[in-house]
Amino acid sequence: MAPAIGRPVPALGPQGPWDRVADALAATGSVLVYGTMPGWLPRDGQDAVRRLLGRDWRRYESLDRPRMRDRFVASRLFLRYTAAAVLDTTPDLVDLSYQPGGRPYVRGCDQIDVSLSHTEEMMVVAVTRRGRIGVDVERADRRIARTGSELQACTPYEKERLDAGGEAARNGAMVRLWTLKEAYSKACGQGLRFRFTEFGFDLDGAAARLVRPDGSPAAAGDWTFGTFGVGERYVVSAAVQDTGFGGLADVSVTTMLDDGLLDTLLAGAADRSERTGPGGRSGNPAGLLGDPDGVDPVARAELGHDGREVVADGPL
Repeated sequence: MAPAIGRPVPALGPQGPWDRVADALAATGSVLVYGTMPGWLPRDGQDAVRRLLGRDWRRYESLDRPRMRDRFVASRLFLRYTAAAVLDTTPDLVDLSYQPGGRPYVRGCDQIDVSLSHTEEMMVVAVTRRGRIGVDVERADRRIARTGSELQACTPYEKERLDAGGEAARNGAMVRLWTLKEAYSKACGQGLRFRFTEFGFDLDGAAARLVRPDGSPAAAGDWTFGTFGVGERYVVSAAVQDTGFGGLADVSVTTMLDDGLLDTLLAGAADRSERTGPGGRSGNPAGLLGDPDGVDPVARAELGHDGREVVADGPL
C-alpha cells in the first residue's frame, strides 16, 4: 500500500511557501495544498492574467458573472502555481488541459496526476507522482444527513453503520463519506457518473477502507484514503491509487526531459513569442505542447438543462 497521505499544506497566495509542498511530495509521493480565493485573485493586468491562464482564457472570457469569474481564475492560477512548484518550472509554462468529463491534467507531464476541488472560498489541489489522485472539499457543517442523501449516496452497510453511530455523529460521518466518494470517483476519472450506492467505505479505525455494498472488503490494496480538517470549518478527503510509479523521485521537467529536447522546445517557444508577442497565438505558453488554437473544446463552459454553468470538479 502507498504511504499515508500527509496533512494538507497551506499556500495562501503565489508566494507559497512552495518548499513545504515539494517536501510533502518527496515524503509520501502525494501532496494536498489548500488556499482561499481572495489570496489567489490576480492583482496584475489582463495581459498577465491571459498569459497565465493559457488555454483557459477563452473559458474565463465566456463567464458573465463576476463571482464565477473570480472562482474560476483563482482556482486555475492556484492549480498552475502548485503544478509549477512540483515540476520546478514557471506557472506560465504549465499547460492545463481537460479530459472529456472536465478532469484537469498537465499536458505533456504524465509523471504527475492532479485534482482540484473548491467550495465557497476554500480551494484544494492534490498532486501525486504515484498514479491517480482525487480530492474533494466540503463545509464540515454542511447538512447532508436526513436530507434524502442516504438513499442516493449510501450502501446498505453504510446506512447500518450510520444508524449505529447515533444522531450526534451522523452528519459528520455523512460529510466524510460524501467527500471520500467524490475523491475516489474523481481519481477513477468517473466524477459523478459513479453511482455512490455501488461502493462504500468503512470508517472504523484511523483510515477509511473501501468496501462492497454489503460491507465486505474490496480488493483495493493499491488505494490509500485520507480525511482532514482545514481552515477551521472545512473537510478535505483524498484518494490515491498507487499504479507503480512510486519509485519516481524526481518530477522536475528540467531533468525528466532530455536536455536537447527541452532546449529545442524552449527555444521554439521563445522564438514564437518574439514573432507574435504576448497577445499572439504562438506567444501563448499553452501552445508549447498544446494544440495550435490554445484551447480545448471541453475546457469551455458547460451548460445544464436549466442554462446554468456546470463547473467541472466543483462541489454539488
